[in-house]
Amino acid sequence: MTTLLETKNISVTRPGSPVLRFADVTVRTGEKVLLLGPSGSGKTTLLSVLAGLLQPGEGQVRFNDQDFYALPARTRDHLRGRNFGFVFQTLHLIPSLDLRQNILLAADMADVPADEVRLNHLLYSLGLDDKAHRKPEALSQGEQQRGAIARAVLNKPKIILADEPTSALDDVNAEAVMELLNRQAHEAKAALVVATHDSRIVHHFKHVIRLDKLAKEAA
Repeated sequence: MTTLLETKNISVTRPGSPVLRFADVTVRTGEKVLLLGPSGSGKTTLLSVLAGLLQPGEGQVRFNDQDFYALPARTRDHLRGRNFGFVFQTLHLIPSLDLRQNILLAADMADVPADEVRLNHLLYSLGLDDKAHRKPEALSQGEQQRGAIARAVLNKPKIILADEPTSALDDVNAEAVMELLNRQAHEAKAALVVATHDSRIVHHFKHVIRLDKLAKEAA
């Protein structure tokens, strides 16, 4: 498998918090990687570093064999928009937009033409085709989450990053969300990186990185 993303000697300084140092991480084409650790272990911090959203104090992030943070911010934003899909812990659906418009934001942010055929396919395959013109407030939590996943995969990203996608769900719904993420990642031929403290989903991953062991306070 081709290496898509890798880190070397990453450390992050957070105001008022200890320095976090992370072991090297490699993400390959189509691979599923779990960043597992308790609150405060640096899961979301590392996810932000991988996405090109948080420049580390030390170390290097390489995407497609390019030094991600050596690129101009505009170039990095362009690469992120076209190659990364995000499922946030807070879903960030805009209340004034309907579901269809919220999903299409992914194309707008990436500055690519909206693929209406793919959008319609996603709405149908996720059971949302009859909900497309509803505002988020008129959708159930599960429907909102499916909409957020549709937005993340609309542009067929190379990497899907998900932050705590199951932590607030019961066992049945947590399993359903993981099956959905796995299916959509497979369809888009994307790598899937999930950051969570939810040990229930470990069985979905062959590559598990335990951040409680990897994120360390600087000596």
